[in-house]
Amino acid sequence: MRSYSKYIFTFCCLFPFCTNAQQIDNTLSYKNINTDHYFRLNYENDFFSATDIYYTQGFVLELIAPSIKRFPLSKLLIRPTGEYTRYGIALQHNGYTPTSIQHDELLVGDRPFAACAMFQNFSISIDSVAHSRFSSAITLGVIGQAALGAEMQTGIHRWLNNVTPHGWKYQVHNDAIINYQVDYEKQLYAFKNILSIDADAIGRLGTLSDKVAIGITLIGGYFDSPYSGQIAAKNHFRMYAYEHTQLNLVGYDATLQGGIFNHTSPYTITSSDISRIVLENRFGFVVAYKNIFLEYFQSYLSQEFKTGYYHVWGGIQIAVGL
Repeated sequence: MRSYSKYIFTFCCLFPFCTNAQQIDNTLSYKNINTDHYFRLNYENDFFSATDIYYTQGFVLELIAPSIKRFPLSKLLIRPTGEYTRYGIALQHNGYTPTSIQHDELLVGDRPFAACAMFQNFSISIDSVAHSRFSSAITLGVIGQAALGAEMQTGIHRWLNNVTPHGWKYQVHNDAIINYQVDYEKQLYAFKNILSIDADAIGRLGTLSDKVAIGITLIGGYFDSPYSGQIAAKNHFRMYAYEHTQLNLVGYDATLQGGIFNHTSPYTITSSDISRIVLENRFGFVVAYKNIFLEYFQSYLSQEFKTGYYHVWGGIQIAVGL
């Protein structure tokens, strides 16, 4: 079994070269890769929807490997006994802005500037008999100036000869991120490996985001079953599309309301103005051959606060089986 020290080194080397993402969920069935050893890059940007507001850009660098089971945080993950389990770690960065980045003054009633930098340790347990999946994840990190959101966006805009961002001085201030999430999925119907309908439930608690959610996923095409504990053959071609709709009941969102411990942020959205019911939808198309996976997707999020608007963004995913 490989030592995980070299994986940490690889992540540390790659992190500075990546750019600034909505909460990217990497454990649900439509993100499935049937192997216990792979690397994945997930990049999202509202450039794909020709906008530059709200959840403006983000990435996740993710590694699945058996040796991650030995990570100290892995011992805190909920793993049903007697099931096949994959273990992973991820680095994530999320960036959020208001509807305009060209104003020096505070835009009251708009979304606050915010940035998050996070490390995640997670597991995915698969019950091939019951056709179900159970995932748990621990997320640690920081929201605020320490996440370097202003520096990232300014540097990228300068490199692209784009407008210089203004307003980051009003961003949500530094605070700790400690979050725990569990997901449960159950296959409702399947026809061979060309159609799958799944239901899911999500619970998230911590200093960054508190919510519960229910969703449904439709996958159609030719794909590896996300409820199989077997490692898929690496020499066949897969192509499929998916649709995932999710209804969120929101309790707290630090990117809107500020951190739980630090209340010095110059501007946040009040609790009374937060939308407690938020609809989320994601459509994607995946092509895979041998150990290479390519995906393009579009996401939709309904109004998150009273004076806000719905938001649309897109993204790409590249994964390589190791």
